Amino acid sequence: MTELVPGGNLPLPGGAVTVRVPGPFDVSALITDDSGKVRGDGDFVFYNQPAAPGARLSGDTLALDPARLRAGATRITVAVTPADPGTPLGRLPAPTLHLTGPGGRTLARFAPPRPRQETLLLLAEIYRRGPGWKLRALGQGYADGLAGLARDFGVDVTEDPGPASAPPMASSTPAPAPMPSRPPVAPRMPSAPVAPRTPPTLVWPRSSSPHAAASPDGFLPLVNSARAAAGSPPVSPDARLTSAAQAHASAMAAARRLGVQVADGVSVYQRLTATGYAYVTVGEHLVSGPRTPAEFVDYCLRTAQPRQTLNDPAFTHAGLAHASDSRTGDTYWTALWARPLTPGDLSRTASEVVDLTNHERARHGLPPLAVDPFLTTAAQAHSADMIARAFYSHTAPDGSQPWDRAAAAGARRRSIGENIACGQRSPAEVVEGWMNSPGHRANILKPDFTHIGIGFAGGGASGTYWTQLFGA
Repeated sequence: MTELVPGGNLPLPGGAVTVRVPGPFDVSALITDDSGKVRGDGDFVFYNQPAAPGARLSGDTLALDPARLRAGATRITVAVTPADPGTPLGRLPAPTLHLTGPGGRTLARFAPPRPRQETLLLLAEIYRRGPGWKLRALGQGYADGLAGLARDFGVDVTEDPGPASAPPMASSTPAPAPMPSRPPVAPRMPSAPVAPRTPPTLVWPRSSSPHAAASPDGFLPLVNSARAAAGSPPVSPDARLTSAAQAHASAMAAARRLGVQVADGVSVYQRLTATGYAYVTVGEHLVSGPRTPAEFVDYCLRTAQPRQTLNDPAFTHAGLAHASDSRTGDTYWTALWARPLTPGDLSRTASEVVDLTNHERARHGLPPLAVDPFLTTAAQAHSADMIARAFYSHTAPDGSQPWDRAAAAGARRRSIGENIACGQRSPAEVVEGWMNSPGHRANILKPDFTHIGIGFAGGGASGTYWTQLFGA
């Protein structure tokens, strides 16, 4: 095994390699050509877009196959950011890169000098040299995080205010947060939950000529034709979705930037629930650049994640609106996709989470958890409370903890544990996220737990809020 230093190079064997950076970090990769600039949103691999040709992210590990990169790609840059946004890397364990070759053979290790105030660190780049590929150790950081990455790689992000205009899409999938179970005697204070994360919105250069947007008439026929080709049922127009989309497009135009939440502090999901539309699942496209609905739909169909949202068979309703910035001529589009919450949806969604959770326990030789109505009441109340009082934590604004809420609901369990999450759009997605996180996984697979309650609510700053409450 080779111990690399900053600037050190290592020839790579043929075939796939893996890069692992364990610890409280988010790992990402940028795929570029010789210019060092990304070509589109498909060149950015991160927790909300975990795959691209030749690159796949799973937890803290990137599987990379240079031979399978998109045409013209000559470099993969590996970066890490803190899993808790805004935390300087100097407050965390030093990130260390582990490189593994075919057959699981360890090739190299790179431990850069300990960062201080940096919030993003470029660890290494894998680059083409002649017919082969090499890895170069970097260890370069940015104190301004994603904004610094934007300057160097030609990608803009909505974390910093500023104009944005060419076709991006934003979605929000914050990390779930685990809650340790309560000890039978004198519970310790739980560790701080992971703060919600909003994935960056990618923006590419805008057209130099201002334009006015056409009416969204004709949007649904184009959408339903594409959905039919993908085997998905048609969506119907809904005035509430259109109204919320119009309010959000206007807010983005006024702020001159894209985002799930812009200058007025109201998220697109809050605008939707304010219309009275309660949903069981929701999706959105936030885009600037297209001139017509046809161009908007064409953008969605050309890009993997937007195409998946447009064709998602779970959605039954849609609404589209746009607004223009009179100063620049840039047009901001919002499309909302949703399925309304019916009386049976809540119990069905909770049952799916329970079934998936018990499936994971069965895979590890553990007995299933039984549904406890008191835990269910407490879990549902907490999901709704996080939306109503705009927080995301195991500790409510009044100071109550999971065991307090369980007891208030009537549960008499000697031990309580809690997992929360926000932003995930389905039971499968949220359980997968919990199982990929050591703290949440420990709660799901704790042998002592015998009962469970599930809470789910739509709205708030992140769209969906989930609670798993365990008891023994």
